[in-house]
Amino acid sequence: MKIAIPVEETNINSKVCKSFGRAPFFLFYDTETKENVFLNNSATFSSGGAGIKAAQTIVDQKAEALLTPQCGENAANVFQVGGVKIYKTQSDSVQENIDAFIAQELPLLTEIHTGFHGHKGQ
Repeated sequence: MKIAIPVEETNINSKVCKSFGRAPFFLFYDTETKENVFLNNSATFSSGGAGIKAAQTIVDQKAEALLTPQCGENAANVFQVGGVKIYKTQSDSVQENIDAFIAQELPLLTEIHTGFHGHKGQ
């Protein structure tokens, strides 16, 4: 299964980014092959709609799940239409969250916020 995680840096030892839509990068990790690919988030410095743009990137990359600490409702709507399940991260560690996801220990993210409209950058 291909999963996506918003990350601070382009290495597997990175921390999970607290902001989904404005994360600098996304890690795409294949739980079967253990391959990982990092992608720049082109929505990071968008003047608006960063969550929607970032969510569309995840859908376009054919991820089946997103591991994130939080998600706004507009992005969540894109994920729902795209068939991407959203799971709540449990720590800052990318690897710990991947391991927890594989062990089926991460809960679905149920608290979707209204978004941080009008905010630029971190």
